[in-house]
Amino acid sequence: MQKSKVTKTPDKAEEKNAETEKRIPKCPQLLRGMKDILPESQKHWNYVRKIVEELAEDYTYERIDTPILEETSLFARSVGENTDIVEKEMFSFEDKGGKKVSLRPENTAGIARAYIEHGMLDRPQPVRFFYWGPFFRYDRPQAGRYRQFNQFGFEAIGDSNPIIDAQLIVMCQSLYQTIGIPVVTQINSVGCRECRREYEQLLTDYLSSRKKFLCEDCKRRLTKNTLRILDCKEKDCKEILADAPHIVDHLDEECKAHFVKVLEYLDEADITYQLNPFLVRGLDYYTKTTFEIWPEKEEGSQSALGGGGRYDDLVEVLGGRPTPACGFAGGIERLIISMREKEIVIPPPEPPDVFVAQLGESAKKKALRLVEDLRQKGIRAASNFSTEGLKYQLSVAAKLKVRFSLILGQKEMLDKTILLRDMEGGSQEVVDYNKVYDELKKRMEKVKAIIKNGNNHSEE
Repeated sequence: MQKSKVTKTPDKAEEKNAETEKRIPKCPQLLRGMKDILPESQKHWNYVRKIVEELAEDYTYERIDTPILEETSLFARSVGENTDIVEKEMFSFEDKGGKKVSLRPENTAGIARAYIEHGMLDRPQPVRFFYWGPFFRYDRPQAGRYRQFNQFGFEAIGDSNPIIDAQLIVMCQSLYQTIGIPVVTQINSVGCRECRREYEQLLTDYLSSRKKFLCEDCKRRLTKNTLRILDCKEKDCKEILADAPHIVDHLDEECKAHFVKVLEYLDEADITYQLNPFLVRGLDYYTKTTFEIWPEKEEGSQSALGGGGRYDDLVEVLGGRPTPACGFAGGIERLIISMREKEIVIPPPEPPDVFVAQLGESAKKKALRLVEDLRQKGIRAASNFSTEGLKYQLSVAAKLKVRFSLILGQKEMLDKTILLRDMEGGSQEVVDYNKVYDELKKRMEKVKAIIKNGNNHSEE
């Protein structure tokens, strides 16, 4: 006999949950091409930032922060109206005042604008800047490439000497090697506007007879900006370019002499580099030297860690006086990916000097003030006010690798004392609350002296 199906009638609790789900909107999701940098990833970011800042200080580059939002015309005039960045990739819109604005796709244009706007030509030249921040390009997301990405960079404005180009490359190689990533520099010269004009005509003639084999983008570039074809990553286009004329063979005497000097300086500095006749970079403002930094033995992949070059015409193009300049930008996401692939160990942060533990409401109030008092006196004090258990608090102190803990309980509050515990030896003693700073400072200096003497013996 066939059993009849029983239809379950939802109870009131289920109906209530269903109604609640309808009322509560789903949480918006992360936009495609964007990324959250979570706390567990910050150690890589902090480490890279520290290395960049130390290098900038060593070479006297001062920090500059430009706005994330600029006039669209700034990038159209500098990067180039016919570049992929301006034509396809910029986040551009009209603001409420009707002005056309864009999220910055790169930073050299903004820095050149700031140089002009703030009259920096009157400062001792070259003016050296470094920066760190987010940039935006509406590109196809892939490994190490996001629509909001982060870069650091160095810019030297106001000096035409080829040693500036060489020193920037030396700095970049030093930075990556300090982090632990062996790199090689690919380098080329794109000449100046005058000598490049002849080469562009030669390249156009060469490619015109092979136009039907080019990708659709390059067919369009052939009539608008032929040099951009050299930057194409399509396999068929790269094969066609294999026999194309090289721009370095068509440099005028001044551009040729500049490039030779750059290479001589690199040779003298024992810098590993490779000549790449097709390296033009994807921005119109470059003149003379162009270069990219690649992880060693990975030149065939699309994973340049960064790049740069000279841009002697940019300041003038934007309305300033003729001013030579050179710069570099490095991708932070790609660098961190390389660090993880090579399993580079990040030096752990220095542990806090002391951990303040407490038991009871009155002790918690006192400890809150104590943490701040110690911090004001130069002692880094950690704490955990979210739990009452002393055992758990001390386990937190142990995980932080804190050498000393201060413990405040009901008895200590009555006696106006505090327990000073040596986390390494396990010993503890009662200290007058008003003398805790002096006693703690004395203990810390004693530990430092022991460590220093130990290091001196090991060196001997």
